[in-house]
Amino acid sequence: MARRRAQRCTEGIVGITLQSTIGGGFSPEFIRKLPGVEQAMIAHGLEPDSFVISKDRATPPSVPFIGPFFYDYTVFVDGESFTVTEPNDITFLDYFHQRCIAEDDEAATAQEQRTRPPGLINRIFRWMAQPI
Repeated sequence: MARRRAQRCTEGIVGITLQSTIGGGFSPEFIRKLPGVEQAMIAHGLEPDSFVISKDRATPPSVPFIGPFFYDYTVFVDGESFTVTEPNDITFLDYFHQRCIAEDDEAATAQEQRTRPPGLINRIFRWMAQPI
């Protein structure tokens, strides 16, 4: 990871900072696809250098010789963070990419909500949120 960061800094490109508590860090395929995600972020007005992605075990190791089945990926940006649990780096990267390029159009969201009735889970949550 440090070599990737140093190489990109010498090219004048600063991207997402990667951290990992997992031996081996992020997969080579993840590292190869990351510049494409960073370019998409820039095209959508996001600054990749303000993002930090941390990869950790999703659960403590119960059997040491078996690797983790899921990983927690925590994304830090502008003093806020969110965590996503995924089975591998590429699944997380695809999810993260989709979130970065998603349109932030509240009107489209409102239109979709008006045309589609609320689902069972949404109705239960609204019911539970009402004061007693």
